[in-house]
Amino acid sequence: MKCAFMILIALMPVVCSAETRMLTLDQAISIAMEKNRDVEKAREYARFVQGKYVEERSAALPQLSLNGSAQFSKDESLSITGTSAQRQFGRAVDLTVSQLLYNWGKLNAALRAAEVGLKTAEQQLRLYRQAAYRDVVTAYHDILLARELSRLAGENRTQKLRHLDEATRKFNAGIATDYDVLAAEVAAENTQPEVIRSGNSLRMARERLRFLLAIGGDEVDITDSQDIPAEERPLPASYDEAIQLAGKLRPELSDLRLRVSIYEELVKIAAAENKPRLDFRGSAGWHWAGLNDPGPAKEANGAAWNAGLYLTFPFFDGLRSTGKAVQARSDLRTRQIEETKLLDSITLEVRQAEFLYREASEILRTLSGTVKQAERLVQMAEKGYEFGVKIRLEVEDAQLNLLQAKSNLSRARRDLSVAHVNYLWSMGIAGE
Repeated sequence: MKCAFMILIALMPVVCSAETRMLTLDQAISIAMEKNRDVEKAREYARFVQGKYVEERSAALPQLSLNGSAQFSKDESLSITGTSAQRQFGRAVDLTVSQLLYNWGKLNAALRAAEVGLKTAEQQLRLYRQAAYRDVVTAYHDILLARELSRLAGENRTQKLRHLDEATRKFNAGIATDYDVLAAEVAAENTQPEVIRSGNSLRMARERLRFLLAIGGDEVDITDSQDIPAEERPLPASYDEAIQLAGKLRPELSDLRLRVSIYEELVKIAAAENKPRLDFRGSAGWHWAGLNDPGPAKEANGAAWNAGLYLTFPFFDGLRSTGKAVQARSDLRTRQIEETKLLDSITLEVRQAEFLYREASEILRTLSGTVKQAERLVQMAEKGYEFGVKIRLEVEDAQLNLLQAKSNLSRARRDLSVAHVNYLWSMGIAGE
């Protein structure tokens, strides 16, 4: 009874509360696509670039404003004419309009850059959605592994406690020594840290998933895996195919290429800083004017308008525009270098992902039959111990080998599943 109570206490940390939200892998991925913080940030970035596009497009549209003024003045210098200084007052209401007609391609370049900026938002959203998919799948399989290791730790402790009960009964029957009982007690107590450790690992894995899903205060756990068994996962693509896909589909590479296009437009804008600009400006309104003499006041009012074309040609600005053009070309070249560097980095990531997948696949294939062999070995050792041809140490060695074989198999399945999703991510097709 005491042993059963100890087992219950040891396993309590891994028992789910009634409020725990149970999720399948598909449900977890669906929640992450909507609530993951990085995905939400990417959506806000899309709104930002949409606003930036509207801002840049405004330069191509007429600018209208309504202006009103009222003034009163008196000039004492006019007294030199022999007349007293006149007091003047006036009021005006005007509607003004200005329209850019030509600025050496700066406006068109700015609009093209803003349009490309809208596409970068799409790539940012793809980038974070793919990363969220990869992380959620990894967290899901981490929970599966932690749950299995926790179960194995509990089974190992149960077995050691059973051995302790057996040694105690034999000691009471006079067919075992106190050394046998003490050895069984030590073996049982040594299993407790792993039970605690594995239970805590399971809680941490669940917390990691909750963080990725941004669920808040709710506890989360997963249901039994509905995913494809790790043993049935084929290599998604050959290395050459993976490299080609990554070069076309990796969102961060697509984003950087779009930004290179933006910097090409910025070079054109900087080169046009000291070029002619043509604007149309006009206004129309109603003006009131008056003179207040020592004599009778005089007032008049009426419509007023003006319109004109204005040419601005800053042909020399102290080489400021030349310096800005040099900076813009340098920024463009820097982004082109970054694109090349990123492509090299992606090539390395794809190669590493392929190696890790093949490694995990080979390990899993090697371990597939080990568990059955270890189970058979335990059966043989226990039968031999029962007939007196095996010692307790041999039985415990066989049981330890079985525990290690099961743990290694669980880790291998987790590693292959994670290697599979990482390979998909390296190609830019995770979750798509």
